[in-house]
Amino acid sequence: MDKLTKILSFRNQFEAALLDELLDKKKIPHIVKSYCDSALSGLWQTQSIWGHIEAPEQFKNEITEIYNNMSKEFK
Repeated sequence: MDKLTKILSFRNQFEAALLDELLDKKKIPHIVKSYCDSALSGLWQTQSIWGHIEAPEQFKNEITEIYNNMSKEFK
């Protein structure tokens, strides 16, 4: 896989899981990273963002577009 860059952040695990599934279906390489800290039982995580997605830079626009379309459907 090419060098990964942070593309966008997630508000919650459900948003992350949905985008992960959509990108898998399109075979877009990516990694979802959670900021969950088991030492703090996730306390910090709930006051901030849940995590982020990393992918090769050339997929940034496509991933952002998929995320924006996904977000519109749930408003």
